[in-house]
Amino acid sequence: MVVAASVVVAVGTATGMISALDDRGRSDEARQPEVTRSPSLESLPLVPSPSPSATKSPSPTPASPAPEKKAGPASPTPSPTRTERKQQSAVVSARLYRHPDSQVLEWVRGHSGDPRHAVIEARIAAQPAAVWFADFTPDTITARVRAVTSGGSALGRVPVVVPYAIPDRDCGGHSQGGAPDLDAYDAWIDRFAAGLGSGDVIVILEPDSVAQAECLSATERADRFASLARAGRALKAANPKARVYYDAGHSGWNPPGKQARWLRQAGAASTASSDGVFSNVSNFHATTDEIAYDRQVLDALGGPAGLGAVIDTSRNGAGAPADGEWCDPAGRKLGRAPTLSTGEARIDGYLWVKLPGESDGCKGRPGTFTASYAYDLAR
Repeated sequence: MVVAASVVVAVGTATGMISALDDRGRSDEARQPEVTRSPSLESLPLVPSPSPSATKSPSPTPASPAPEKKAGPASPTPSPTRTERKQQSAVVSARLYRHPDSQVLEWVRGHSGDPRHAVIEARIAAQPAAVWFADFTPDTITARVRAVTSGGSALGRVPVVVPYAIPDRDCGGHSQGGAPDLDAYDAWIDRFAAGLGSGDVIVILEPDSVAQAECLSATERADRFASLARAGRALKAANPKARVYYDAGHSGWNPPGKQARWLRQAGAASTASSDGVFSNVSNFHATTDEIAYDRQVLDALGGPAGLGAVIDTSRNGAGAPADGEWCDPAGRKLGRAPTLSTGEARIDGYLWVKLPGESDGCKGRPGTFTASYAYDLAR
């Protein structure tokens, strides 16, 4: 998948011990933990990107890459309205949470003598990132989610969690998997919601699930969207402080009007299920392009003025490759550091949803942390 494969790849499918050596003989991959996670935000501006660009996301169909459509330059940013300022202050009640168990932290702990250690530790491991839940394990999901959200609450910080188990995930591509059917998924989401606790938490609901829905029949798409709308309601009912964002793809994928129509069907325009949209997960598009695109999607979506957007800036510091390559393309850089204070109207946060250094499948096994790739992104 050209524009799309990154998300599943961001999570990977293997568990247990995976190791490899780079050309200098050092261990280059970390063991992939049971859940793909990322660090938290303790010092925000370690590596701000001078010209941010956005990441990538899944493409419409695995077989045919979607052409990149660069959004035009963002228009001057108006001052936030009173509603937007009120919404922002509610979100920035605490700093982002760095979960203490991630592949990059495992690599840092085990490779103190590696010459790349200082750069990877300071520029990637020190930053907060999302925690992915990509395996269909109904019996343990509540406890695993609770472990993350309670850890954030204990420190007064905001965790970012990613439920990623929708049936027919990734249209059978690299990240295929998920629940066996929508009934099972609905039950899994209820158990996921039960682990959210009562503190601030951001939920990135099912990357690819809306933007990549072209591969489904009209009936299957309607059923998926109904299940996503139900999921948003369940998450917010379980924890009213949870902020739930829906999949808007990215600026090089679906036109804003089409994406907004699908998002509306999936519940993204209702405050009972949604706080807005997310874009650029595991992709590389420039942050300026994503800001312009997300505002267009939100305008077309309608709904309350308080709906906003979050953007994955983990690997977009050099923008998207001109050739549309999505699999660990060369020359990419870290993007803007994670923050919930963007200074941009209707943009609620820049997040690291895809953990930099976790391979798309070309520089290492899909979803595994590869030190050489991380170092190239960070230096």
